[in-house]
Amino acid sequence: MLRKYFNWRILMVLIAVLIVGVSIFFTNKIANNIEAQERNSVEIFALAQESIADIENKDNKLAFTIIQGNLNIPVIITDLNDKILDSKNIKSTDAKKLDVVLQAFKQAHAPINSGPQRIYYGQSKLLEQLKFFPYILLAIIALFLSIVYIAYNTANKALQNRVWVGMSKETAHQLGTPLMSLVGWLEYLKLQGHTTEVAEMEKDIDRLKLIADRFSKIGSTPQLTEENMVDKLHNVIDYMRKRSPQKVGINFTNQSSNLVLCMLNAPLFEWVIENLIRNSLDAMDGVGEIEINLQSTPSLITIDVSDSGKGIPQNLHKKIFKPGFSTKKRGWGLGLSLAKRIVNTYHRGNIFVLKSDAKSGTTFRIKLPTAN
Repeated sequence: MLRKYFNWRILMVLIAVLIVGVSIFFTNKIANNIEAQERNSVEIFALAQESIADIENKDNKLAFTIIQGNLNIPVIITDLNDKILDSKNIKSTDAKKLDVVLQAFKQAHAPINSGPQRIYYGQSKLLEQLKFFPYILLAIIALFLSIVYIAYNTANKALQNRVWVGMSKETAHQLGTPLMSLVGWLEYLKLQGHTTEVAEMEKDIDRLKLIADRFSKIGSTPQLTEENMVDKLHNVIDYMRKRSPQKVGINFTNQSSNLVLCMLNAPLFEWVIENLIRNSLDAMDGVGEIEINLQSTPSLITIDVSDSGKGIPQNLHKKIFKPGFSTKKRGWGLGLSLAKRIVNTYHRGNIFVLKSDAKSGTTFRIKLPTAN
């Protein structure tokens, strides 16, 4: 049960958050200590300034040494009316820019009084860099996790593709042997005079040959030829109508001309439409309507396959195209995955769930470029 919700991705994110959290905690602790030390240094700096300002103090060697030793902490010295008298460790000497820095120092730290003067100070570069360190670390970890995730997904998809391709080719190979045997038996039956029975059996064998041919094309680069999309859709619809329940209607609406040319591998593309219709039949439990709508422009062909079934939850619209994912109890999760491969990879198109609702059913949309 825990494994279902607690996978390696979540574990990696939690580890990354833990690392960043611990880093932020200790960095802030160190930064606070350095900040306290810097304020102490500025207080000593202020005492040195006060000592130098004291004309009765003849021994200012130590005070000068302390002032010269402040090489990191930026300070601005003002009178009691906050008029800038001097600055140290600040690159700019422009009055306007120094005034902007002074306002920032006022917001950052309380001033330190030094006789008739005030000392305002900011953070050293070391302290600034230390405070940014956790965020830099977070960015590095996020980049690392992204690279690992992308590499894992790429390797996983490549492995899945090899598995599906291997299964497809093995299926085609396994179908080939009994098909050849069946063809031989058909020829024998013809010689025995069983012509009527043989004619029907030949149709089924031709269908098996087509299925074997489709599986054999998965994983290789199929040849595309110019085909009339209207004719191909009619072929699939006519075939599926004869094999659908009587209470299911399959309707075809062509909103284009009777000639819609497209570069297709007909056996594979017909498989896509068949698969969508079969899924619709499963979703309707033998009762309902399937609507297939064809539209085209000079550059784009759009095919919508809609049903009046039970719909697909919104969160599964993308998952249903992943290899191995299925909403059916006996499904292998291959049909829509192969359909997406055929449409997107082989035909440079796109297939997706246009809309789905438990009351109105599901609509799949296919977009393909025209032959032009």
